[in-house]
Amino acid sequence: MDIGIIDPAKTALLIVDLQNDFLHAEGAYARGGQKSADIAALPARVLPLAEALRGKGGWVVSAQFTLVPGKAGEPFISPHLKKLRPFLGKGDFAPGSWGHSLVDELQPADITVEKVAYSAFYMTRMEWVLEKAGIETLLICGIVTNGGVASTVRDAHLRDLQTIVLSDGCAAFSPAVHERAIGDLSTVAATMTCAEATALISGL
Repeated sequence: MDIGIIDPAKTALLIVDLQNDFLHAEGAYARGGQKSADIAALPARVLPLAEALRGKGGWVVSAQFTLVPGKAGEPFISPHLKKLRPFLGKGDFAPGSWGHSLVDELQPADITVEKVAYSAFYMTRMEWVLEKAGIETLLICGIVTNGGVASTVRDAHLRDLQTIVLSDGCAAFSPAVHERAIGDLSTVAATMTCAEATALISGL
């Protein structure tokens, strides 16, 4: 898709789920034996774009997967997620915890939004804060390409936000799944690499 006019001050880098519990060697997923070199490489690749956008007056928004604690701190976990990731438990992705936080490399986020499902828009304040901040364009990165990223991109598209998917700023646990998802998303969003996006923002 073609890219329209971009105003850096009305543009946000929307980071989906790049959290310690997903990426860090001491996080929940690593403890559960779920690691991916492609996913681990994302923060360093995204950082130059985040810095360029900050330098132009743009926004960094972190959408963070959350397991909401109930009685005695036991989290509410959807049955499908519990079946897929049986190692998740008390304290994992808990609001305000270290594991729930955006990875250090990409801190600080200007806006942080907790999410409880794939999309950063589903049952969250995302749409409200983007409107209040005057954001019209989203550069979307994060994990996983076919899950949280794909759902967020499609929901952004439905809200008439100009949406750009960072093709190498996203990853999945399977490279083939990632590539298919990027191809699918190109029907509703523009795609570019992190380096291309950094050059674009830097030149504005």
